[in-house]
Order: sequence, then structure tokens, then C-alpha cells
Amino acid sequence: MWLGRSYLARIQKRGIGPGTISLLPDALLMPLRRDGLDPVPELTARQAEEPVSKVPLPFGMDAWVVTGHDAVKAVLGSTDGFSNDFTHLAGNAGVVEEQHPGGLGFSDPPVHTRLRRILTPEFTMRRLRRLTPRIDALVEERLDAMEAVDGPVDLVEAFALPIPSLTICELLGVPYEDRNDFQQLAMERFDLFGGATAPFGAMSASMSYFRDVVKKQRENPGDGLLGMIVKEHGDSVGDDELAGLADGVLTGGFETTASMLALGSLVLLQDPDAFARIAHDEAAAATFVEEALRYLTVVQLAFPRFAREDVEIAGVLIPKGDMVLCSLSGANRDAAFTPDGGRFDAHRRASGHLAFGYGIHRCIGAELARMELRAAFPALVRRFPEMRLAVPAEELAFRKLSIVYGVESLPVRLRG
Repeated sequence: MWLGRSYLARIQKRGIGPGTISLLPDALLMPLRRDGLDPVPELTARQAEEPVSKVPLPFGMDAWVVTGHDAVKAVLGSTDGFSNDFTHLAGNAGVVEEQHPGGLGFSDPPVHTRLRRILTPEFTMRRLRRLTPRIDALVEERLDAMEAVDGPVDLVEAFALPIPSLTICELLGVPYEDRNDFQQLAMERFDLFGGATAPFGAMSASMSYFRDVVKKQRENPGDGLLGMIVKEHGDSVGDDELAGLADGVLTGGFETTASMLALGSLVLLQDPDAFARIAHDEAAAATFVEEALRYLTVVQLAFPRFAREDVEIAGVLIPKGDMVLCSLSGANRDAAFTPDGGRFDAHRRASGHLAFGYGIHRCIGAELARMELRAAFPALVRRFPEMRLAVPAEELAFRKLSIVYGVESLPVRLRG
């Protein structure tokens, strides 16, 4: 996304047309490719041979791809050794400062610490529990709508997209009628085939929308996340900061959960044992969700890091200023972390996975995502115990190059 845009911008300046994402080095694109639900064999081979590997880039840029579980944790957990600050991209990768998306992902302490402290109270289990009845109701509403359809249903459109979209509307306190715009804005920034400037265009449009929402919340603060922050922090949180936080919640909580709901449903359809186990067993459902998070790892790459100084990771010296890309999907399949990690096992207790990241930038909405997944999957299989794919599995279309992996559609027949 961010690297693809900046690299293509440099290519275009040199007179090579708007081109295609395939102009990026294959070694850099490799962590974004999959073979169905699995990382491509090249990633597994690289992980075994060289868990920290250099990817030479043109125009003076150097990047490192980290695939080993322990090595990824070492990078993500080191705020002294690595920086997330957006200015590294603005200064070194051809992106301008005005394109800063705000939020937590591209900031370092103390800015990150201050912003996270503002958001954290809204994501405690005590605060999130107020959403439980609404999430359950949203799931049932979607299942009712699906049941009324005569013929095949696309689980992506009918189930996976609406549930997190409506949940975020509820969380933030924004109108439900805006959910279609939410979906479009969130998805555009993750698909590298949308064009070199599409992700930043989506960010700008989203920020513009949220600035308007923030203005309305300033005038009449509601009970959602934005209204609560306005009530508790007032003008100490600027409009752009608040809009950036809201945009980060949308970005982190919509497309990722939607992809998990779709791909997790596919796993259930291909695993009759898991399908049967989670219907009426909360513990089994929770175990399934954690293993699905590990196995699928829909967020394939963490936010880019930049070495603050010369740093040694897994015996490899990463020079100061170099970009580091951590493969979360590779780390969660690492045999050193999980034996037989390439196989889905609904009985596996997948603790310690990195599906939500690690360290101070670990996804702040992890528990909200778990709440949605634990509510949606059991309800789906209880309502439609005879559900099956409406097309052969090999005909399903998956995203080809995307930070957040997913399936384009998932047609199912709900009845026998």
C-alpha cells in the first residue's frame, strides 16, 4: 500500500507509465501473495532459510522482510530499536506529509502513548460489554435477512461486511446510513490493485468525512466513542487527532473483521468437525476463533518499521534507517512457534499468535473483534446447519495482492 504507492510514484517520475504493481520486486510482493488460504511456498522456504532477508530496492531504498515468529516479535516489541513514525515515509519514500493518515499506526511515543491512553478506556471489556446485546441483534438481523432469500447467498455481502460495519457505526456513534461509504473507504486502502494513489485517496476522503462527524459531535456529543472522548477530553484532543483516531478504528476494525468472518466461514464449511463443535459450545467456539485468527492471519504485514539505529535481529544486522516489513502470516505459520502450523486444527489452543500484532502497536480493538467473531460464527452454524458452498472451492476468487487478505465472494446454499 504505502510502499507500492511511493515506489510507483518514483517510477512515474522517471517516465515509466502509471504501470502496474508487478513492477515492485517479487521478493517484496511475496508476503502479500497466497495460495488459497496458505502463504505461498516461497514464503515458507524463505522463512526456513533466511527469516530476516534483505530486499534491494531501486532509488536508494532498502527493505528487510522478517518472517520468523521470534524475529517478528523482536521487531514489533522494540520501540527503542524501531520507529513507526510517518515522517520516515514522507522523508524517504516519496510520500508527502499532508498524506499522514493520523491515528496510532504511524506514530511513536510520546504521541502514540497519549493517543492510546485516550482510546484505551473505550476498549476495556467493561465498556465493550455494552455492545454485546447490539452485536447479537445485528448478527440475528443478518441471519434473518439471509433466511428470507430464495437461492444462493453471498456470505461476504450478506454476512461478513455488514456485521463489523454496523458494529463500528454503533461504537463510534455515527449514522448507520453511512455504512456503504465506510465499506468503500476502508477497502480501497488495502487493495494494491486499486492504483498507486488509491489508498491515500481513500484516507483523505475518510478523514474529510470524520472531520464532519467530529464537528457534529462537538456540538452535540453522543454516547459513542467520539462523543465520550469529546465529553472527557474536550478541546485537549484536536479535530484532526479525533478524526484520525476514528479513521483508525474504522480501518482496523472493519475490513479485518469482515475478512475473518468470510474466511472463517470458509474454514467451517471445509471442516465438518469444527462446524458441529462450535454450534452450542462456547469454549469450543472461543478455541476455534483463536485458531482461525492464527491460521488465517488476514492482516498479512504489520505497519512498516524503520531502524532507529543499527539493530541486530536473529543474528542479522539491520542498518539504521532501513525499512522493515514483518510478515504476520509467515510468523503465525512458523514451525518453530507452532508445529504443523500449516494445518488448521479446531482443537488447537493457539495462544501467542500475532494476528493482532505485538507490543505497543498491538491492535487496540482485538477484544471487540473477538466479541464479533465469537457471536457470529456459532449463530451462523446454528441457524443454517445444512449450509454448504454453492460453487466448487477451487472457483473462489481471493485477493491477489492486499495487506488484508480476503475472498471476493463466498456463495453458499443455506438449505439441503
